[in-house]
Amino acid sequence: MNSYVLAGVDGSSESTAAARWAAAEAVRRGLALRLVHVRTWLDDTHGDPGQPGDVRALTSRMLSDTRQAVLDAHPGLEVGAELIGDTDAVEPLASALAGAAGGAELLVLGSRGLGGFAGLLVGSVGLAVAGRCEVPSVFVRAGGSERPGGSGRPEVVVGVDTRAPSREVVEFAFREAARRGTVLRAVHGWEPPPVWGYAGWVPPLAEAEQFRAIERELLTVALADWREEFPEVEVVEDCRIGTGSSALVEASAEASVVVVGRRRHPHRAGLRLGPVAHAVLHHAQAPVVIVPHD
Repeated sequence: MNSYVLAGVDGSSESTAAARWAAAEAVRRGLALRLVHVRTWLDDTHGDPGQPGDVRALTSRMLSDTRQAVLDAHPGLEVGAELIGDTDAVEPLASALAGAAGGAELLVLGSRGLGGFAGLLVGSVGLAVAGRCEVPSVFVRAGGSERPGGSGRPEVVVGVDTRAPSREVVEFAFREAARRGTVLRAVHGWEPPPVWGYAGWVPPLAEAEQFRAIERELLTVALADWREEFPEVEVVEDCRIGTGSSALVEASAEASVVVVGRRRHPHRAGLRLGPVAHAVLHHAQAPVVIVPHD
């Protein structure tokens, strides 16, 4: 049985937020927390030229300080911290993090993009990890670790593909809502038939409502078994016109966490995220959980 939550840290404000989020989640799950830092050549750029010696000491101090900050907030939590790897490329770095998560229940990383687009919140390493990690991976940005919902309680939001609902994704979301004692918002985005928009044609109101009713019913059916298994979880079925990604990004404004899926089977171009997970990772306003599934 997995016995810890893993958080990757690098001294940034985003990784500090990730460590705090991971610590709170470890407490909720009754697990230990393990902090890791993958050492790269970039660590050497933070050294003081006037103070010769092993630059690894600075990285070790960062890990130690992060561990102490977590212990100060959660005195009873078991927290380990260690340096792993020694790499200077995106793919080996992502592989090291994904590999270290093999025995964890959850991998938690800070979310930040290094480019000039303010809306893009995940860099190349984060995307590579999300595309290959075999356990659920969480991406947290600084200042966005927890957010109350509109009802005053933080919601867990999950994206549901009603045509092929994933057991792993939906179960993760229900269990997370149960742990937090909060509302689960199941979001399904659907788009009208393309022909409706052809030449600006607007369908009759009755026909449009028929499509809405069908989509709502599909969502209800997809959640029925899980409602029975988790009767204590209050569920809001949220069916919206639009793409799945836009529906989830909108719902993330009032969420404490957003849960989406990623197929384990690699694309012919290599390991990758689907378009919904990719868009939500970049634009969601809450921490995002990527759950691998078959």
